[in-house]
Amino acid sequence: MHKPIIGIAATTLALASSLAAASPLQWQDNSLTYLYGNDFEVDPKTQQAVTFEHASGWSFGDLFLFVDSIHYNGAKDANGNNSTWYGEVAPRLSFGKLSGQQLTFGPITDVLLAGTYERGRGDIKNYLLGPGFDLNLPGFDYFQLNTYYRHSDTPDGVRGAWQVTPVWAVTLPVGKSDILIDGYIDWIVDNDGDGKHANLHFNPQVKYDLGKALGWKAKQLYTGIEYSYWKDKYGIKNTAAFDTNQNVTNLLVKVHF
Repeated sequence: MHKPIIGIAATTLALASSLAAASPLQWQDNSLTYLYGNDFEVDPKTQQAVTFEHASGWSFGDLFLFVDSIHYNGAKDANGNNSTWYGEVAPRLSFGKLSGQQLTFGPITDVLLAGTYERGRGDIKNYLLGPGFDLNLPGFDYFQLNTYYRHSDTPDGVRGAWQVTPVWAVTLPVGKSDILIDGYIDWIVDNDGDGKHANLHFNPQVKYDLGKALGWKAKQLYTGIEYSYWKDKYGIKNTAAFDTNQNVTNLLVKVHF
């Protein structure tokens, strides 16, 4: 089953790239984020990160990608590195847009084919593919629910697991500005006997629109925090001898352009 999954995922990513080249861009957003936090687990305790993010909507669906540049403040990880990097490319093909039909029922406003390619320093290469849904939920700016079958190129990675990933955003007016709460959950449900433990990563950001408060353009400059709760981080089971349950609050500055 693994080879067909890799082939389908690679085909999906290639198709999304070719469609993006030929399809009208409907909207896009780019940003840079600086993060600083302590008390990370598995990796060095103190970390600084700079993240580039891109999100866009196309006539065929949408695209999200990010790249993290992570630095350990002089410490080194288990592989002897004082820094690392990690990124994801996540296109989604909209059956509603491609068919020209409204695929709405209940809170669901669209049905999509969601794919993700994960790449990190060393031999981290993961492929994800599965159904996605856009939902209209009261109080949310947007709410997505993506489900994936995961496969890793490496034997020590997750090679047969399902992942559930909700993604959301909520805007709360506060005085002359707004607070934006957005984020995601990655829940790897099972591991099909591959030696990795099921794990859950809860990663919201709570951000104040400082630019709007200062009279600048709204949704341009944010300050706030990012919280990272990761149970059994990287699929490593938490034990008394090795803590892999992560609770970190990062300071955050984010600029959109």
